[in-house]
Amino acid sequence: MKKIFIIYGHYDDKSFNASIKNTFIETVKENGHKVDCVDLYKEKFDPVFTGGEPGEDVLDHRKRIDSSDIIVLIAPIWNFRMPAIVEGWIDKVLSPPWAFTFKRLFGNYGYPKGNLKDKKAVIFCTYGSPRLAITTFFLNLPIRRLKRGVFYICGITNILYRRYFAVPFVSDEERKGFLEDVKKTAKNL
Repeated sequence: MKKIFIIYGHYDDKSFNASIKNTFIETVKENGHKVDCVDLYKEKFDPVFTGGEPGEDVLDHRKRIDSSDIIVLIAPIWNFRMPAIVEGWIDKVLSPPWAFTFKRLFGNYGYPKGNLKDKKAVIFCTYGSPRLAITTFFLNLPIRRLKRGVFYICGITNILYRRYFAVPFVSDEERKGFLEDVKKTAKNL
């Protein structure tokens, strides 16, 4: 049994992101895993990071991550990033010195040392754009940023990134195919 901590970042319970979340949760539970899901919008999570000591909500999320095996992010990509509420969660929860520290090499040069090496990450993202635009014109910026700029720094290198393109424009049949991919991903944890 795996313990899965989900961060969900979409405001609409009727969105395709909600379908991804619901399908994923249903499938992992059917396969005997334990799920802990945070709906950032429903919790009214304050994404503004102002420095200082972490609040109770941040400490609670960190405790829940500590007791999990897998961190799952489910959110759309807007303007080459996740919604501000998810980005703020990343800034506040996955911050140093808890999620990573810096090892100084010399002068002002160093590298991050991740503290979450024992975790796996799964990222489900939806896009309004077609695959060609994201991969060619925008050089896969969202995936590179989330994998390298967030999870690698935290020490997580076992990352599965599932993305679904042109969601507002595809047929219902294609959306069903996307959800079959979510089920397959959930079954293969």
